[in-house]
Amino acid sequence: MRIIEEFWYGNIEPTEYDTSCKEYKKLQELICRNEEKLRATMTDEQKELFEKYTDCMHEFQTITDCLTFQNGFKLGARMMLEVMEE
Repeated sequence: MRIIEEFWYGNIEPTEYDTSCKEYKKLQELICRNEEKLRATMTDEQKELFEKYTDCMHEFQTITDCLTFQNGFKLGARMMLEVMEE
């Protein structure tokens, strides 16, 4: 039960990503570079609209991550149940 205890005390953060992945880092850098270029061409009104858009996308991604975590956890639990039945 050590893993449950670690999770309870906040030592395990299920939303952390393994950022050592080269593809992840490369894509993150590209996103930041393109956002900087895009913002440099925007008016104040466009920047405000873009900020609203990115806020909505962040909220959407947070909900998506939560649902993905829940589905993955349920799948893992079902796999364990099946293993235990055999």
